[in-house]
Amino acid sequence: MTKDNLENKRHSLTHLLAAAVLELYPNAQPTLGPAVDDGFYYDFDNLKISEDDLPKIEAMMKKILPTWNKFERHEIKPAEAKEFFKNNSYKLELIEEIEKNGEPITFYKSGDFEDLCRGGHIDNMSKVPFGSWKLDRIAGAYWRGDEKNPMLTRVYGLAFKTKKELEEYEKMIKEAEKRDHRKLGKELDLFTFSELIGSGLPLYTPKGALIRRLLNDYIESLQLKSDCTQVWTPQIAKADLFKTSGHYDKYKDGMFKVISNYSKEEFYLKPMNCPQHTQIYAGKMRSYRDLPLRYTDFAMLYRDEKPGELSGLARVRSFSQDDCHIFCREDQVNKEIDNMLNMIKEVMKTFGLKYKYRLSTRDLRRPEKYSGDPKVWDRVEKWTEEIMQRNNIEYFDGPGEAAFYAPKMDLIATDALGREWQLSTIQIDFVTPQKFSLVYTDKDGKEKSPVMLHRAIIGSPERFIMILLEHYVGAFPVWLSPVQIAILPISEKQNSYAEQIYSQFKKEDLRVELHNENESLGKKIRNAKTQRIPYLIIVGEEEIKNKTITVEGRNDQKLKEIKTEEFIKKIKGEIKERR
Repeated sequence: MTKDNLENKRHSLTHLLAAAVLELYPNAQPTLGPAVDDGFYYDFDNLKISEDDLPKIEAMMKKILPTWNKFERHEIKPAEAKEFFKNNSYKLELIEEIEKNGEPITFYKSGDFEDLCRGGHIDNMSKVPFGSWKLDRIAGAYWRGDEKNPMLTRVYGLAFKTKKELEEYEKMIKEAEKRDHRKLGKELDLFTFSELIGSGLPLYTPKGALIRRLLNDYIESLQLKSDCTQVWTPQIAKADLFKTSGHYDKYKDGMFKVISNYSKEEFYLKPMNCPQHTQIYAGKMRSYRDLPLRYTDFAMLYRDEKPGELSGLARVRSFSQDDCHIFCREDQVNKEIDNMLNMIKEVMKTFGLKYKYRLSTRDLRRPEKYSGDPKVWDRVEKWTEEIMQRNNIEYFDGPGEAAFYAPKMDLIATDALGREWQLSTIQIDFVTPQKFSLVYTDKDGKEKSPVMLHRAIIGSPERFIMILLEHYVGAFPVWLSPVQIAILPISEKQNSYAEQIYSQFKKEDLRVELHNENESLGKKIRNAKTQRIPYLIIVGEEEIKNKTITVEGRNDQKLKEIKTEEFIKKIKGEIKERR
């Protein structure tokens, strides 16, 4: 890692930001300021500013910058560090933690500004070009992300290697704002939220519920081809289930507790399907001839996310997953996973998403985080590499990203803006079957523990709808569009013919709307295109005379005066092929 890499540049700019803020607002209290994926930020207490003040702060940063030609590192004794920051409780808290961990306390100084810091700076700040960074926005942030702590003022900045890269990023951000799923969801009437129901609990309108159902039906149709069988499990379970699986100890703080009026037993809303599926397996004796057993489940799940982390459909408290859990013999694992990978490949092709895989493995520095025999982990992690290589799949390593019970093969999809999202996952799990004492009788009459394979394709339909909304800018492909056709008579004179066409489309199970309101044709077209309806049928006197229709696509392509039957054949072909 070079001293002048982008992360070091961003981190150095946090120091510059803090120095400028203190020049302008001497009573502000700096707390923490890291580099982030697109730039940097610094959190301050006792700083009351608005975004109108950012140009003033940025101007001060530019004024200071030429004088910063180096960062000087000083190792400080705890008493000296505490004296330096005696009026800053946030820095004192950090110093005490560093001291407790037995780590050196280091200060870095550039110009007249000195800060508590572990390091990671560029050699000479004065050479940083002005056009490659800028202040971006302000936000509120709790100290250390905990809502029980004071609310601080966070100042964000953007920073890239060059001015051109910064400008390209800003263009992408503007495009992302246009594609924001929360805005599109409201415009297209797909989902809403209610304070009476609660944050992070989405309500789907008829159109949104239809998209959700179509996605689920598509995934289920693929699963049926692979001999998967759907199961259904309760949305609550005793704490004992999650204690056995290990989720209780790992995720209790993120689970909703359920109180019974008649029982003192501890219940929780289920945050995942895996433990319940083990109990379906355990419900009867199993033979090696019964395996593999493939259980799919679209049941609702619930997680107690922090209010500040909720965001539209991207982060919710109620959701479902296209889960599949396969209980199989070890000699069946490769074939099952190859089938999963082919299924996932087909789905990504359908939605036009590029992707790569991350092999999510253990953090070897923290073995206490993981259940099971380390030797088994070694074997399974090597196994996942061999599976990727055998299938000629591009992948990269993700140390520390494994589940507590198994390594993961996580699919990272790229949307139209180049943003990355984790969707599918595949896991080879030897731990959970053993925790639940799951067995089958092998051909030699001995009891053996099955392997449990975990698999999701699109993951949560809620989150996937968010990704598709932004990927397509609301213009879903025909098969997934809530309304596929809008019929637009030019005037009232064509209403009768328009109604005949409407009935013809309805009989073919096409999703169609008749726009026969007393409005101009131009307004009808604008309204239909705003709703991203794929096809508009224009009906005028010529169409009545020739017993045809004129079709206009939402991207302005036109099919003039074709037979209704011909268009029905065309659109049904698109729907069948999911084009």
